[in-house]
Amino acid sequence: MQRIGIIEDEKAISDIIKYNLEKDGYEVYTAYDGEEGLNLIKTKDLDLVLLDIMLPKKDGLEICKEIRQTKEVPIIIISAKADEIDKVLALELGADDYVTKPFGMREVMARVKARLRRKMTEGNKAEANEDNLVEDNLCMDLKKYEVSKNNEAIDLTLREFELLKFLWQAKGQVFSREELLEKVWGYEYYGDVRTVDVTIRRLREKIEDDASKAAYVLTKRGVGYYFRG
Repeated sequence: MQRIGIIEDEKAISDIIKYNLEKDGYEVYTAYDGEEGLNLIKTKDLDLVLLDIMLPKKDGLEICKEIRQTKEVPIIIISAKADEIDKVLALELGADDYVTKPFGMREVMARVKARLRRKMTEGNKAEANEDNLVEDNLCMDLKKYEVSKNNEAIDLTLREFELLKFLWQAKGQVFSREELLEKVWGYEYYGDVRTVDVTIRRLREKIEDDASKAAYVLTKRGVGYYFRG
């Protein structure tokens, strides 16, 4: 049984989400403030987290940042904050999706199922190609899921790794943000296309000498992204 954590201070919202998730067969844990939520994440082996931003005791964005330091569990933000800057910040801190209140339960359930399906696909994926990808001083070990530059390890999230691998293996081919959402995030992904921009930005900051002057992951203005070829 898959385990989902709900960190939401509005009990009425938490209860209805919990009810619908349990009805679909999920094991659900709840927390009503940030500190309780962080403890929940540390003590339970969760498969997905639904996380509010405006929480007592500890802000949801702080929790998101802390989670990403040690865990790759999918995070879906549920928040009344609808401004673009709030969504972008949450994605930059490692959230996988963002749902704005008020929301419909069918939408929330669809996003939860999509993220869990994607997580299972990634977890079961066996890498058949054992060769390394090498470009200048940048090296990617597809078997070990490791990236290094100048023989120094680069710490990438699983999503950043998969995005880099996909673009690298299709060197020179330009992909739109929508295509990358389909190919890397999975066709059921319901997130904003800006998720791609945020992940590209984080990836460049880690692999490029100067993220503002990319040498590996390049932009084709008005079209999309590609790995230099």
